[in-house]
Amino acid sequence: MRLGLALGYWGRGPNPAHLELARAAEEFGYHSVWTAEAWGSDAFTPLAWIAAHTSRIRLGTAVAQMAARTPTATAMHALTLDHLSGGRMMLGLGLSGPQVVEGWYGRPFPSSPLTATREYVEVIRQVLRREGPVELDGRFHAHPYTGADGTGLGKPLKSITHPLRPDIPVLLGAEGPKNIAQTTRIADGWLPLYWSPTRTDAYAASLTELRDGFLVAPMVRAHVCDDVADGLLPVKAMLGFYIGGMGHAARNFHADLMTRMGYGDAARRIQELFLAGRRDEAVLAVPDAFADEISLVGPRQRIAERLELWRKGPVTDLLVTSPDPVTLRTLAELNA
Repeated sequence: MRLGLALGYWGRGPNPAHLELARAAEEFGYHSVWTAEAWGSDAFTPLAWIAAHTSRIRLGTAVAQMAARTPTATAMHALTLDHLSGGRMMLGLGLSGPQVVEGWYGRPFPSSPLTATREYVEVIRQVLRREGPVELDGRFHAHPYTGADGTGLGKPLKSITHPLRPDIPVLLGAEGPKNIAQTTRIADGWLPLYWSPTRTDAYAASLTELRDGFLVAPMVRAHVCDDVADGLLPVKAMLGFYIGGMGHAARNFHADLMTRMGYGDAARRIQELFLAGRRDEAVLAVPDAFADEISLVGPRQRIAERLELWRKGPVTDLLVTSPDPVTLRTLAELNA
């Protein structure tokens, strides 16, 4: 099981510690470093900055949002950064949800998310393979565009730039059972948002077709500390925001996932409190048990014991979220 560093997306501004964390992770032998985007900073620009200040560590997006760019634009980002970094790019993609797609990107959430995702990945594959002009008779990502509001002058095109690698790994951040199952068929890896090594049955039906070399790369909040309850507070704050605020009350993929993992009553309570403006209470309503089983928090020996649970499942890459170089070093030592 390899280790990665998950930096996430920026808050009010760039985090001055991110570059040093990436450098430290490379020094400690981490395989990869990952950035994200929501509705502020983008995922690719920070990776380019990190690429210029590192030499070996792989560079991933976890995730870049599909609604933010056409698939050809995303492929251009990936092949450009792959060239500039000497072949270190890993492309993680996510569909996001209706609130973000329609509220931030100003476009309709696809009526068939699985079809939209499949077409998006296919266009990227065509760009990177560069075997011919990009052509797809697609429902959401037709190339050339053939809509009634078009000119009819679109021409199939092939990338001017030759990709450094035609097989840049494509990973998908999927949450629903059908989406996860499709991911195992069309992508090179899966980026689970919440992974519990004691509840792998929550995903078992979707992971029946895993291929050799397929990546399973969940994120985990880690913190070496004496007080477990205190160390879980950032995990609960994250869960409170995602379960309560990252989606509509009637359509929240994160809350649905928490429900499938056995915490349906808690998920509904978190949503109720968050949407009522009682955000602090929503965070406190996150069960300690749930926060604990999807994270690695506590003294070194406790983390060492729990890390063994993660090794026993299908996880190939553990993407660690931690602002603490001591924690990063400890995990590297325990995982050696």
